[in-house]
Amino acid sequence: MTDQSHALIPHTDGIFTGNLYIFHAFDIGDEINLEAVSNAKHIITRFYNVPKFFKNYHMPLEIDLPHPHSSYGCQSVRLHNFGTISLTYRIPFEDTLEEVRKNIEVIDNKFQEQSVIDAGNVFKAIKDFTKGGRFFLTKSSYLVIQVDQLPQYVDTMELKREHGNTIVSMLRFETETLAEYQKAAVLDDSIGYFKGDLIIVDIEAAFVYDPDYQEILYLFEFANIQALELRFFDRLLDQKLNLIYEERFGKVPFSSYLPFVGTNHKSPIDELSKLKVDIQVIIERMESSIKLVGEPYFSEIYEQLVDKLDLNGWRNSIDQKLEITGDIQSVNQHKIDSIRGEMLEVLILILIFIEILIALWQHR
Repeated sequence: MTDQSHALIPHTDGIFTGNLYIFHAFDIGDEINLEAVSNAKHIITRFYNVPKFFKNYHMPLEIDLPHPHSSYGCQSVRLHNFGTISLTYRIPFEDTLEEVRKNIEVIDNKFQEQSVIDAGNVFKAIKDFTKGGRFFLTKSSYLVIQVDQLPQYVDTMELKREHGNTIVSMLRFETETLAEYQKAAVLDDSIGYFKGDLIIVDIEAAFVYDPDYQEILYLFEFANIQALELRFFDRLLDQKLNLIYEERFGKVPFSSYLPFVGTNHKSPIDELSKLKVDIQVIIERMESSIKLVGEPYFSEIYEQLVDKLDLNGWRNSIDQKLEITGDIQSVNQHKIDSIRGEMLEVLILILIFIEILIALWQHR
């Protein structure tokens, strides 16, 4: 493995050139004030070349890693206003695919650790501009093996035939050859646009054999951030619902049942309702940030990412829990309304009783 940049080299002895792109995302707070970050003197911002399939609003802010640092291979640091740091690492290689397979897990583990250090330094630099800042509750990562095209593999069927076992093992971070049906299941989902293009998307990694791969990388970064946020919200809702199930919220204060006065009381159920709105807003914002209409190739890649990362499964889980929070809110509100109604009825009866007593006293 080498850390030097390279040009496409037409090797014929099994040597490939390319890059490992490792995407890391961290949830570090509720919201990042990107405008305040961009105006901070101690933070260096970069121009963000927005891909054509991303909308121009809710764009992340790209910055340099805070100096001094000894991080190697960090290609970009992007801040998202919904409280996420996204780091992209690029590690060039010039080797056989078999050697890449042997080293890939070690490299991935190394940059798992490096990403925590780098994201921690970024968090320290922007902590004052982060609402609800904490480092960190959830992280997510994804690896892309980008290989430069070679003349002898213009026919990707030949590439899969000769190196399919190695490619599939790399994608699963395995050092041994997988069973044939596992290999077939992965390779059968491969896609491409032009002759000679090959993209294989799997659960934790993807193989990209396409000269025009730069814009495709944004899709992998974006999907990794989506996976992070969905897992974070699913975990957060689990925690909130568990508190309710375990009755750890305590009793609702008597004042909450009083008309007018009770409306000012903010209960844990109200906090759950606010959380429900926040989650729906952020998920809608993420989903509306990308527009792939008229881009069939990008759409196909993104659909595979949605499937392999099980983004719809996470979204359905969140929707079910949000529905439960709505039911809990309705039950709780109905309980409060019923008690308030009963209290009003008691007050009316008391007033009537007092009027009767006064009338009897006056008559006497």
